[in-house]
Amino acid sequence: MLRSAHELENYAIRATDGDVGHVKDLYFDDEAWVVRYFVVDTGRWLSSKRVLISPISVDRPNWIDRVIPVAITKDQVKHSPDIDTDKPVSRQYEIGYLRYYGYPHYWEGVGYWGDGFAPTMGLSAYGGLVPDSGVTPATYDRPDEDGEDPWREPGDPHLRSSNAVTSYRIQATDGDIGHVQDLIVDEDTWAIRYIVVNTSNWWLDNLVVIAPEWIDDVSWSGATISVDLTRQQVQDAPPYDPLAELDRTRESEIYGYYGRTGYWDHETHGDGIKRSDYDQF
Repeated sequence: MLRSAHELENYAIRATDGDVGHVKDLYFDDEAWVVRYFVVDTGRWLSSKRVLISPISVDRPNWIDRVIPVAITKDQVKHSPDIDTDKPVSRQYEIGYLRYYGYPHYWEGVGYWGDGFAPTMGLSAYGGLVPDSGVTPATYDRPDEDGEDPWREPGDPHLRSSNAVTSYRIQATDGDIGHVQDLIVDEDTWAIRYIVVNTSNWWLDNLVVIAPEWIDDVSWSGATISVDLTRQQVQDAPPYDPLAELDRTRESEIYGYYGRTGYWDHETHGDGIKRSDYDQF
């Protein structure tokens, strides 16, 4: 099912031995548009320290009680690599973090999570993932004997805050159409399926959704998202009702209106792998 990013805020993160905190933000990959981490405020338990929790560890959420169970312990969270949420998350940090928990590198292989893996498959489906017991906050970034860090990889991880993106301006090919109000996330893959656009500054008090694949460009410094749609197309688009379920029938209506092929037609599994990608195996 599809869920609102705003809805996920303040959900409790429940480890195997108790609650560790509440969701305060989502970090998503601005290349694949997939949620990579929950930013969790640990409250009094760890003096309001903020930690990252990967969807890889998530069990089936309890949407009624607003609880997200995770297959890790409070002690694992307590000793996980420290993160400064006021600074960009580096790839070096991610490598250390993923190694600490024994998770795969999502940027390697095919699909949203690499090598055909998907969070809904469960940790045991990925060869029995286990934490690296030798990795601690003091050692996860330690260089080798030659002074080189064997876990360092170059490149910008392209992680963005869902909270920060809210209020970004949306620019059509012929003018401004509104601002980002929310993100809609697929609970199976944690892919961002839609951006909810509030057009009230231009056209009444109306909400529409736009898929990330229709984005032409994002100016992160200018807080602007440009899409390859006209203002008229957006104005005539099926309206979005946040109180109604955005089911496949409704999604088909939206994609059909824009003359686009639905993402479900080129994804065969919850891992986000395309049929053409499976052909190579």
